[in-house]
Amino acid sequence: MALYFLLVLFIFGSARAQSNPPNTIRLGSSLHPTGQSTAWYSASGHFAFGFYPQGSGYKVGIWLVGGSNNTIVWTVSRDDPEISADSTLAFIDGIVVLKTNNSEDKTVAASSSESASYANLLDNGNFVLYNQDHEAIYESFRSPTDTILGGQKLTSGGKLVSSFSSTNHSSGRFRLLMQDDGNLVAYPRYLFRPVDAYWSSQIYCDGCRNLLLLNSTGILFLINDTDSSVLRQLYTPLVQNDRAIYRATLDYDGNFRLYSHEFNSNGNSKMVVEWEAIDDICLVKGFCGLNGYCVGSNHNAPSCMCLPGSYLRENDPSFGDCQRNFTRGKCINGKEDVSVYKITTTTNLTWEDPPYFVTSLLGKEDCGKSCLEDCDCDAALFDETGQCMKHKLPLRYVKGAPEGSRTAYFKVSNLAVQNPTTDSVKPPWVVILVLSISFVMYSGTALAFSGFYVFKFRIIKYRKLLQTGTTGLTKDFILKTCSYKELKQATDGFKEELGKGAFGAVYKGSFDKGKNLVAVKRLEKVVEEGEREFKAEMRVIGRTRHKNLIRLLGYCAEGSKRALVYEYMSNGCLANLLFRGATRPDWNLRVNIALDVARGILYLHEECEAPIIHCDIKPQNILLDELLTAKISDFGLAKLLMPDQTRTFTGVRGTRGYLAPEWQTNAPISVKVDVFSYGIVLLEIICCRRNIEVCVTKIEEIQLSIWAYSCLVEGEVDKLVGSEEVDKKTLEGMISVAIWCIQDEPALRPSMKKVLHMLQGIIDIPIPPCPSPSS
Repeated sequence: MALYFLLVLFIFGSARAQSNPPNTIRLGSSLHPTGQSTAWYSASGHFAFGFYPQGSGYKVGIWLVGGSNNTIVWTVSRDDPEISADSTLAFIDGIVVLKTNNSEDKTVAASSSESASYANLLDNGNFVLYNQDHEAIYESFRSPTDTILGGQKLTSGGKLVSSFSSTNHSSGRFRLLMQDDGNLVAYPRYLFRPVDAYWSSQIYCDGCRNLLLLNSTGILFLINDTDSSVLRQLYTPLVQNDRAIYRATLDYDGNFRLYSHEFNSNGNSKMVVEWEAIDDICLVKGFCGLNGYCVGSNHNAPSCMCLPGSYLRENDPSFGDCQRNFTRGKCINGKEDVSVYKITTTTNLTWEDPPYFVTSLLGKEDCGKSCLEDCDCDAALFDETGQCMKHKLPLRYVKGAPEGSRTAYFKVSNLAVQNPTTDSVKPPWVVILVLSISFVMYSGTALAFSGFYVFKFRIIKYRKLLQTGTTGLTKDFILKTCSYKELKQATDGFKEELGKGAFGAVYKGSFDKGKNLVAVKRLEKVVEEGEREFKAEMRVIGRTRHKNLIRLLGYCAEGSKRALVYEYMSNGCLANLLFRGATRPDWNLRVNIALDVARGILYLHEECEAPIIHCDIKPQNILLDELLTAKISDFGLAKLLMPDQTRTFTGVRGTRGYLAPEWQTNAPISVKVDVFSYGIVLLEIICCRRNIEVCVTKIEEIQLSIWAYSCLVEGEVDKLVGSEEVDKKTLEGMISVAIWCIQDEPALRPSMKKVLHMLQGIIDIPIPPCPSPSS
C-alpha cells in the first residue's frame, strides 16, 4: 500500500513538473543589453521582454516585435536614468532583478508574499511570475504605463501616462485616469481640475467601481466591476480579425488611440489606427505650451503659434512656452504708459483661464482701451454676452474660436514686430529710400568700429590664453557676475518681494528684456552673518546640478552688498501649496513632490563629489516650477563633509519643528538630520497640515507625528486625509516611511536611497517603532 502511495505521488509530481507552459523562463535565466540573449520572447514570438535601446543607453520593457519598428508597450521604472551596456536582468531567488555597476540591484518583478518558481511572457504581452502550484503571483498587466493590451484592464483609480516622445518612453505630459466616480478622463499630467480635462467617457456611476477593458478581439469598452454590465463601448471592430493584436495607447501628443497589428506569414506586421478619442488634436489641452495655441484643420499636422505680441518660443518648438520679448514698464499714477503700448485685436481666439476681473459695464471698444490703461492687464476677452474679462499672462488653454464670436485684445509693445495680418500698409518710396541710405551709412560705420574692437578683443584673449593656458569654462557652468546696479534694474528697484528669510528677502526680476525671469536673494543681515551665508551658498549650490535642486545663475559681491541670482520658480513654495490653499492639492501631485524632494536630498547625500548636509529641509525651502516640479533651495546653512567623512560637529542650524534630536545634545551630526527633517515634511505633504497644530478638535491631533503613528497602528490612516480618495495601501506605506525617518536614534533612520526605494515600492516597508514625543 505504501509503495502504491509513493508511486502515485511520483506520477503526480512528475506531471506537475512537466505542466509548465512553453517558453518557460526558469530560475537562473539572465539577459544582457548586448549579445545574443537580450530578451525573453512569447511562444508566438510577437512579444519580447528585455532590453531595448533608448537615447545613449538602454531601458527594460515589453515590446510588440515588428522588425525595425518595435512598439514599446510597457517600461520598467520609466523615469530612472538609462541603463549602461554592462547591466544584467536576472531571474534569481524568485524575483526578477536589474543589476548595474552604478547602483544597488533594482527589483523589476516580484510578489510581496512569496517567491516565484518560473516565469512566462504570454502571447498577449503579459509578463507573469508563477509559484510552485502554477498560480500567477505577479503580472505586468496590473501596472500599465501608457498602453493596455488585449485582455488587460484599467481598474478604478488606475491611470495611463503618455510617453515623453515617440522615441523616449519616460513619463510625458498627459494622463488618462479611470476615476473613482466611474468616468474615464484625460488631463494634462499635473493638472486635475474639471477645467483641465480635455476628453472623458461621459460615464458616471455613484457608489460603484468601473473599469476599462480591451478584449482580444479589439472591443474597447467600459464595464461595471460589480455586476460586469457594459456601460459604454468606445470601439467595436466591424470585421472580426483573429490574426490581429490590439493595443490602446495614450500617445505622447495626448490622444487616446486604439491600434491593430496584423502579422503576415513572414512575421511582419501592419499597424492601423482603428479608433481615436479626439479627431482634432488641437482640442488636447496643453498640446501647445503657455501663451501658445494650436492651428491646423488637419489633425495629423497641427502646429503651435504664439499669441500676438511678439512672444518667443523656448524649449521644444512643438510644445514650448511663448514669452514676451519686451520688459513691462512702470505704472504712472497707477495707470499704464499708453504711449509705450498698443492693443492688437483678434476675433478668432478664446481661452478658458479664469480672469482676475470681470465687468459688464464696458462696451467692446472700451474693453480693449481699459486693458491698455490697466497696469495688471495683459489680455482681455469680450464675449457675446457683453462681458469684458481681463487676464494676466501666462494663458494656458488658448484655442481657436468661430470668427466674430469673441473679441480678444492683447497688449503689445509699440516697438515690437508688427503683425503682418493687421499692419500691411507699405511706407512711401521716399521713406524707403531715406531709410536705405541711412542703413548703408550706419552699417559701414558699425562695421568699422566692430572690426576694430573684435581685433582688440582677440589680441587680449590671445594674450590671456598664453598666460593661463585656458579660455575658461563653458557657458553652462559659469556663474554670471552681476553688478548691484544691474540687479536693482532687473528687479525694478527690488519692487516685487517673493519671500523673506533669516538673512534677507527674495525679489522677482528679469533679464534680456523680460525673456528670462529670475529670483534675486539680497542678503541684508549684518555683514559677518551675511558673508558667512553668502560663501556657504556659493560653495554648496555652485557645485551641484540636479533637476530637483534650485539652480544658481549668478551672484553679486560689490563692496558690502551681497546677492544671489536663482532660476525663477513660478509656483512659489511648498508651504503655500500645502497650508494656504482653499482645497487640498491632488494626491498624485503630492506623491510626486515627495519623490522629487527625496531625489534632491539623495543627490546631496550620495551623488555629489562630497556629501552635503542641507540642515534646513522644510516646506518653505522647497520651491515649485511651472510644471510643479519640486526643487530644494536655501543652502545658506548647509554643511559640507570631506569625501571620507560621515559625521561632523557644528552649531545648531535649521528651523524649530524640523530639527533632529541630536542637534540639541551637541552630538556629532550626519546626513541623518536631513532624513529626520524630510520625515516631518513628508507627514505634512501627506496630511496638508503643519506638524504642530493647536486649533484641532482633539488633543491627540496636536502633534502630527504622534497622531499619524496612532492612526497607522489602529488601521485608521484615512482619518489623516479626511474625505480625500486615496489608495489606503499607498497611504500606509508613506506614513510608515515618514515614521521611520523621524526616529530619535539616527542609526534607525533609513538612508535617503532606502527612503526613495520604499516610496517607489522597490523594497518592502517594515512596521516602524513609535516615534518619540520630542519628534
